[in-house]
Amino acid sequence: MNAKELAALLNGCKYLDEVSKELEAQAKENRLVIVFGCSDDLMEFRGAIYDELDAYDGTTAYLDSNGLLENKCSDDCPYFAEKKDNAVSIEAKWCSNDIGASWTFETSIPHETFDVIEDGEIYCRGIVFSLDSVLHDEYPEGVK
Repeated sequence: MNAKELAALLNGCKYLDEVSKELEAQAKENRLVIVFGCSDDLMEFRGAIYDELDAYDGTTAYLDSNGLLENKCSDDCPYFAEKKDNAVSIEAKWCSNDIGASWTFETSIPHETFDVIEDGEIYCRGIVFSLDSVLHDEYPEGVK
């Protein structure tokens, strides 16, 4: 399974029932990451990464080929700043689009999109990407 196939399977899923355990397991097996928003304050990751970030009013997640970067010290941690400078990012955007979705995501990581539906409307435009595509040598210089 690749990102395009998984996004097609997820497209039209219902809010709060986005990813079945079977699809989550297949995503993990194929090193695919599913990203979507939940409530008004969460950025969810499923598949090769299983985590969530506080995203009230939007946030930015930083990744390397091993997954999400975690700041294990204070806000001004030089170790995290260096790791962040060498990472790729995914920006969670809250109500900042022209499709009427509560959540959308922007990233330079090659990805596919899918729509999460609530009450017949697009609640979230999620993304699917391969964790293997988060290797820096796949990006032109200066693109992160």
